[in-house]
Amino acid sequence: MARFEIQRVGDGRLEASGALGFESADRALPAGLALIENGKPCTIDLSRVTEADSAGLAVLVEWLATARVRGATIRYQCIPAQILAVARISDLETLLLDGQ
Repeated sequence: MARFEIQRVGDGRLEASGALGFESADRALPAGLALIENGKPCTIDLSRVTEADSAGLAVLVEWLATARVRGATIRYQCIPAQILAVARISDLETLLLDGQ
């Protein structure tokens, strides 16, 4: 089973690590949602994500959508190249880079 973790590392800062993909998406999605606070900006550092795929992209997009509903914003740092490549093909790159 692929290991994925997300944790709070400061006020408004989260850090994700491990594999963010098909094997971990079902755990990653609720773990991230639990840390997104209503009405607050949040930066998620993805520099420690070791593997990523289209399921990982879906998780990031869902975190953004949920944050918007909660009146919060998310900004991603160090998005893995694999996710950016899929986002580019899917016309979602600007969404991830803008965090809106």
